[in-house]
Amino acid sequence: MSTPPSADALPAALVDRDQWVCWRTQERDGKPTKVPIIPGTTQFASTTSPETWTAFSEAREAATTTPVDGVGFVFTAEDPLVGIDLDDCRDPDADTPTAWAAELLDTLDSYSEVSPSGTGYHVIVRGERPEGRNRAGNLEVYDRSRFFTVTGAHVPATPESVTARSDALATVVAEELSSDDTDSATAASTSDAATQATATESPSSDAAVPVPDEELLERAQNAANGDKFARLWSGSTSGYESHSEADLALCRMLAFWTGGDATRVDRLFRRSDLHRDKWDAVHYADGSTYGEKTVERAVRATDETYTPPEATDTSSDANATAGTAADSSQSDTTDPASAPTETPDTPVDAVDAVPPADDLTELPPTHPDRARARHDRIVTLSNRIEELIAENERLRAELETERQRRRELESTAEESASGWWPFGNE
Repeated sequence: MSTPPSADALPAALVDRDQWVCWRTQERDGKPTKVPIIPGTTQFASTTSPETWTAFSEAREAATTTPVDGVGFVFTAEDPLVGIDLDDCRDPDADTPTAWAAELLDTLDSYSEVSPSGTGYHVIVRGERPEGRNRAGNLEVYDRSRFFTVTGAHVPATPESVTARSDALATVVAEELSSDDTDSATAASTSDAATQATATESPSSDAAVPVPDEELLERAQNAANGDKFARLWSGSTSGYESHSEADLALCRMLAFWTGGDATRVDRLFRRSDLHRDKWDAVHYADGSTYGEKTVERAVRATDETYTPPEATDTSSDANATAGTAADSSQSDTTDPASAPTETPDTPVDAVDAVPPADDLTELPPTHPDRARARHDRIVTLSNRIEELIAENERLRAELETERQRRRELESTAEESASGWWPFGNE
């Protein structure tokens, strides 16, 4: 058992909350597992039962007087804290993080400490965990029904306090935990009607803007939000919490101007001063690079795109048909013909600004609002599954404790039955 950290070594955001437990390592299914313990006892605590938690001072005292391995902090839906767990990303001998972990620590820029094993990190931020997956590979993100072991082994290059980092957290989740489920559900379409409805929302790469790159870039820089585009194009990350957020912002703008042409977005981005070696680095289990995923997310988030004046005459009939379909499905949808004068800021500032329709059953199966509703339902079910898993772990732990207690009682009873007796049997 290591010496638990003092209150002075930890952020007040943690110490001031009565959400502390002790923990110990226990073998479960042949693997060592960290389980929460009610401070001052040998009974299992629950990450969903506040009555099994206590103040930091009591948990620390219990960690020095009972057979446990340390103290831990429980995350709840009521507090504004989110824990990020990075595994197998630190060399304990060299005391250095891997390049992947170093970048995440820099992006999150909040209180971070070395995990008990010495091979990972725990980062705690203020903010809201984005919906969707909460773990993949060596990264896990939790904001409730989980506890973190707390060592107090602060990472020197990070803040000593817990900071508000919602945007940075969203970036990390988008880059590291993104799922393609919604993409495939939205993209699948074989009917002409569905194709027409989707075309008004996000033109495919086949509908590329017929304007040369140089001229298109000039138009982007002369638009209403041209100053912002120019800053990003020149490599400035001012106003963004990380370089990655600036990358995504520029890609969204490029997606608007290129008509959602992913290939062209990639080609143009590589010409900007934001481009760096990371763009071609593989960051995902499916072999995708950081750049590929960034472009993919940018195109997916772009609902309206630029229509150049010279394309209006040749596509007036198609636009009229598409406009009719759009009016029938959503009365307040912007007329595609007027998009160039109204939507330069849309790729960056107004994505997802239109709420889902109340009656989604009237929309085609591939409409983004229905896909979003399916996604929200999946998130709700995933959260419920996480809660049930946590409760199942607690019950299994209690069952194991009860079995151990029963074995001890049986052992005591056997010793009593076979004990020494001074008188012989007659």
